[in-house]
Amino acid sequence: IFDEIVKINTLDYKLYQGIQQTIINALDQADYVRIRGMGENQTDLKVKLHKLKNPETETNFENCVADVNIPVGEVFTSPQLAGTEGILHVTRVFLGELEYQNLKIAFRDGMMTEYSCTNFDEEEKNRKYIKDNVMFHHESLPLGEFAIGTNTVAYMAAKKYGIVDKLPILIAEKMGPHFAVGDTCYSWSEDTKVYNPNGKEIVARDNSVSILRKTDLASAYFQCHTDITIPYEEIAEICVVTADRKKIVLLKDGRFVLKGTEVLNEPFEEM
Repeated sequence: IFDEIVKINTLDYKLYQGIQQTIINALDQADYVRIRGMGENQTDLKVKLHKLKNPETETNFENCVADVNIPVGEVFTSPQLAGTEGILHVTRVFLGELEYQNLKIAFRDGMMTEYSCTNFDEEEKNRKYIKDNVMFHHESLPLGEFAIGTNTVAYMAAKKYGIVDKLPILIAEKMGPHFAVGDTCYSWSEDTKVYNPNGKEIVARDNSVSILRKTDLASAYFQCHTDITIPYEEIAEICVVTADRKKIVLLKDGRFVLKGTEVLNEPFEEM
């Protein structure tokens, strides 16, 4: 296990930087991204992205390698809330040190509207468990982040040794697509310009809630940000849908299918 963790934390960030830029190039064409689960996973979620005013110099997604966020392995954005809707479902997930069985969250215009799990026999206990430990007693939370994790090495190590519940969030969030409820990744620093290695500015730093900091600071932040990761094996498809309804498939049946990302599938074959 020690050797695996060292390997995870010393992967070639230049390799991942290039692969992730390929993913971002596809994502930056999106009007929205649709995520669908397979098997028992009931996820069917449409994530609306900000419209880029100048795609030559702007991007929605941060190319996250190992310069400030170890280990390598994700591209992430702050989605547009209006138009983000559907169901997020994970059959089993650990958030902090707590396990959630069949965690299901419904979104409308980017805000949580319904939530449930099956940890307890009584539905009221399930709702209280989520409200206390995921929502931190707020009535609702926005979808503050949408990301695609690319660290399949970490994912397979976790499966091989049965340690998914023991991995810190900075590794766990890289092990599949993930969705954070609460504040955005740029909370309290949205006005600071951020750039990818290719020089493009990441402009999706705000949403319609966080921008309230300019007029109503008390309503802009929730002081929480909880990442919920869907395992690759529960993903039927992640698909970019452009404004003219062209589709670009990124993942299908738990595997990366976008040209230029195939190397990410190699760890799946090694176990």
